[in-house]
Amino acid sequence: MGKVTGFLEIDRQTPKYQPASDRIRHFREFTIAPDDGEVAKQAARCMDCGIPFCHGPTGCPVHNQIPDWNDLVYNDDWDGAIRNLHSTNNFPEFTGRICPAPCEEACTLNLEDVPVAIKTVEQAIADKAYERGYIVPQPPSRRTGKTVAIVGSGPAGMAAAQQLGRAGHEVHVFERESRIGGLMRYGIPDFKMEKHYIDRRMEQMQGEGVTFHTGVNIGVDKSVAELKNEFDAVLFCGGSEKPRDAGIPGDELAGVHPAMNYLVQQNKRVAGENIGSVAWDSEPILASGKHVVVVGGGDTASDCIGTAFRQGAVRVTQLDIRPQPPEKEDKLAVWPYWATKMRTSSSQAEGAQREFRVATLEFIGENGHLTHVKCCEVDEKREPIAGTEFFIRADLAFIAIGFAGPLDTAFIGELGDTLSVDKDRRGNTSVHANDLDYRTTVDKVYAAGDARRGQSLVVWAIREGRQAARAIDEDLMGSTTLPR
Repeated sequence: MGKVTGFLEIDRQTPKYQPASDRIRHFREFTIAPDDGEVAKQAARCMDCGIPFCHGPTGCPVHNQIPDWNDLVYNDDWDGAIRNLHSTNNFPEFTGRICPAPCEEACTLNLEDVPVAIKTVEQAIADKAYERGYIVPQPPSRRTGKTVAIVGSGPAGMAAAQQLGRAGHEVHVFERESRIGGLMRYGIPDFKMEKHYIDRRMEQMQGEGVTFHTGVNIGVDKSVAELKNEFDAVLFCGGSEKPRDAGIPGDELAGVHPAMNYLVQQNKRVAGENIGSVAWDSEPILASGKHVVVVGGGDTASDCIGTAFRQGAVRVTQLDIRPQPPEKEDKLAVWPYWATKMRTSSSQAEGAQREFRVATLEFIGENGHLTHVKCCEVDEKREPIAGTEFFIRADLAFIAIGFAGPLDTAFIGELGDTLSVDKDRRGNTSVHANDLDYRTTVDKVYAAGDARRGQSLVVWAIREGRQAARAIDEDLMGSTTLPR
């Protein structure tokens, strides 16, 4: 604990943003990073509470030792802070930017609505470590002679690859797209996280002996049978990419798109890539000069809003079937768990019109093109209320209501009935593998990340990748020193 009375003397401060009128003119990150002195002051607010819920099961999925590195930052030991942070989290520059920070919700100081600015400190540690040259390749001192193939290069695949590579195995990562990162690269806009951070980690991992194969669609360009013959273990980290079916009449109209098609296309456009690919529509989707409706209330919906404003949308309306949450939660009822309360993202704050307790009844068009969205109010059971129907003008509509599991890829198709796939009551699918050994029902094949547990946070994907790496290392070697 750096400063015993820090939480009493220092106010919570979070990074400032560029004004909305400025930031919507570009796709770069717009957070104004605090200086080292301010970061140290925020770290000093960590109060050394008896039970640090921030890094327990209610807070951080990777169990970051948050009080420890807060103390190290306060004492200007940035090298020690990044070593501590890396002991639990392979990619703190990712989570410091795009994690919603359940750790702050679980912070004891959040009982007073002034949690430690944990996410701010985490990002500062990672950025300072790069600035000072602390993040370098860490190749293994010996090689095991074992080989592992990883299918998918999102955060789960990357975390597993780094852990297994450092354990001495020969690791090959296969990615369907032209660049690595999965939906972390193609689904998250650059204004939330610029993609050179992924490239920088790839360079580090290549220095550690990991080999990346891009533009290789396993099951099409290379069979799963070949992988099983060539490698001692195969880890599937394909992600949860199948859009959930909204079942809204008129979704076949031109102008109605799954949200991820829109986000992937714009991320490719920003990166200078060809927007056509094996998985996503190649029809250009642009919001410039248009009225946009976004169906859904989560992070993906928010990303569509921010992207539409940057493309020059005239108006953006967000439809959320849930009731408007309270401005302040009942702390004693929900703390230290994630609370349902009114939250406004930076993208929503750029001018979105938000409608709560509204159901999307139908997409309406003329000559095959979307013109309006028919809506109505709903009751507590989310049933339509008769007589409350209304129409919203729309040239574009994005459906952002989540994902139903991994795509029906050739990888899954080739394994057929031998690969057990679970289905929950909502029809969401996932590759069957528990969170102890991560084995699937197919010999030598493992699964981790969103493809196994369903759509979730980047920090959960990193944890899954780390744990799967430990399980694979133990299976291959008989024992392991990798952390869970």
